[in-house]
Amino acid sequence: MRIKDILEIDFFLLSAAIILAIFGILFIYSSGITSTGVLVSKEYLRQIIWAGAGLLIAVLLSLIDYKRLRDISLYLYLAILALLLYTCLFGRLVNGARAWIGIGTFGVQPSEFAKIITILFLAKYLDDTKRTPAAFLRFIVSCGIVFIPMGLILIQPDFGTSLVFIPLLLVMTFVAGVAIRYIIFLGASIMLTGVLMVLPLWQTYILRRTFTLLLVLTNPRFIAVAISALGLIAVIAVLGYSKYKKRYFFWILYVVGIIIFSLGASYASHKVLKDYQIMRLIVFLDPNVDPRGAGWNIIQSITAIGSGGFTGKGYLQGTQSHYRFLPQQSTDFIFSIFTEETGLLGGLFVFSLFLLICLRLVRIMRTTADRFGEFICAGLSAMYIFHFLINVGMTMGIMPITGIPLLFMSYGGSAVISAMTGIGLALSIHVRRYSR
Repeated sequence: MRIKDILEIDFFLLSAAIILAIFGILFIYSSGITSTGVLVSKEYLRQIIWAGAGLLIAVLLSLIDYKRLRDISLYLYLAILALLLYTCLFGRLVNGARAWIGIGTFGVQPSEFAKIITILFLAKYLDDTKRTPAAFLRFIVSCGIVFIPMGLILIQPDFGTSLVFIPLLLVMTFVAGVAIRYIIFLGASIMLTGVLMVLPLWQTYILRRTFTLLLVLTNPRFIAVAISALGLIAVIAVLGYSKYKKRYFFWILYVVGIIIFSLGASYASHKVLKDYQIMRLIVFLDPNVDPRGAGWNIIQSITAIGSGGFTGKGYLQGTQSHYRFLPQQSTDFIFSIFTEETGLLGGLFVFSLFLLICLRLVRIMRTTADRFGEFICAGLSAMYIFHFLINVGMTMGIMPITGIPLLFMSYGGSAVISAMTGIGLALSIHVRRYSR
């Protein structure tokens, strides 16, 4: 790589990631201090090593032509699927999920790297099929590429990480020019599934009143009858469209398909989700349902953020973390500690850094001459912004607790290294944005 190419590196993007990583190290250190000023955790030292390794990987990737990864993306994808399957069967059990593999205290979370590799392979497929006339088949195959690793992660079970794959799919297929009706179908089905999944819980635990219509959403007999009736309507719509070529038959089939998918998925979710995951949804609706149990994290997180005020209490002066009111404070709730000690101003600065990362990725996506690189940047931007919105929304009580880390800042080697790997790929694309 020439000196000229080094000067082409997007230093705004790289600087934003480095600043966020430094913030993470500083406040992981803060989370390890007790109310008496005693440091009881050395997590920050490990985070320094991991962040440094991630930065090195990012710089090295920027020096390598990312197009070299195109031909090996299939092998990387198959390898990560095998690793995910191995993790499901023999992984280390942590907090009720087999999401880790490793020896002794050293562990790796393959699902974090699965996101990057899935982006690479999906980008290759979308680029290879950009001129195919079979748009529906293209979308179905894209869904398969994403849903296979997503399903293996759900089996672990790691519900939060599996959710990240959905925006990757929606954003990348949209940028690739897949018909918007297919993307809307999937997005609407997922949203309706979430509503149908939550309504029975809302009735039982929040409203505490019985509505027959909501009770039947968990009744297997009703679900079977409803899906059978809707299926019959779908068959009639298909026959009507094939014979009369009227568009309204297509839209009947479209809407019925969304309802069938959502009913089946919402019923299955109640069978698959663990008790603690269901409680997370319940306390998201109302944390005071279980204020000293499942709702404790949200209540303490909101308290920490609110107590920070406009300018914060000052570095190492937070009370919620130092008095150990906030569990998982160095991982899922690092933003709570950060805003308690830096206030609204600090929170807005982190907002600005993530916005800068997203805007720079969009700029790279718009300026690169290579469609493969464009699709990679689309997937990365979806990953970073989804992690940010869900994690920060979780700490504020406007999103359910899912265990999604705040990339670059939350404690964890796999998360910070995979996040930096994504930055390295984007830097490589930016340097070579005018070459095909």
